[in-house]
Amino acid sequence: MNSKALVLTCFGEDSEGLVEALARAISAHGGNWLESRMARLGGRFAGILQVDVPAGNEEALRADLAGLDSRGLCVVVEASAEAVHRDNSLELELIGQDHPGIVHEIARVLAANGVNVEELDTGCSNAAESGETLFHARISLHAPDTVDTEKLFRELEAIALDLMVDVVIDAPEEP
Repeated sequence: MNSKALVLTCFGEDSEGLVEALARAISAHGGNWLESRMARLGGRFAGILQVDVPAGNEEALRADLAGLDSRGLCVVVEASAEAVHRDNSLELELIGQDHPGIVHEIARVLAANGVNVEELDTGCSNAAESGETLFHARISLHAPDTVDTEKLFRELEAIALDLMVDVVIDAPEEP
């Protein structure tokens, strides 16, 4: 059976049962929930997920997902891009005193080196002893084979000094 890969972006006021409503609609049309990232932030719910659905059921699924608007959930459905070969993954973690511009400066260095951000998870917390606000981020990256990772690491370490944050970069081990 021919299937269709879709990416769903959803957002709206947070309320109980939103994920169940999404899952019910996907399941009702023979869809398979593959991957997702969802969160509640500031009283709002936001998520992105990838599903596979039998090609003949795509339009009916789209219609059911559009009906979730009555529950305050907007769902945007797009065809998924072709799978990309991901063999050069990097993980970056940083922590430091919070101040404006941290994400911008890190993202600027990554973009200048042709590195793609695949997942970004950030937050703030209070330091145990000082009570200062600490910013922390975990970033999953994909670097094309053409990227000079040593140069990238040097640039990230230099920017970390300027930003006064600690940066840890993990590259996959060579086989």
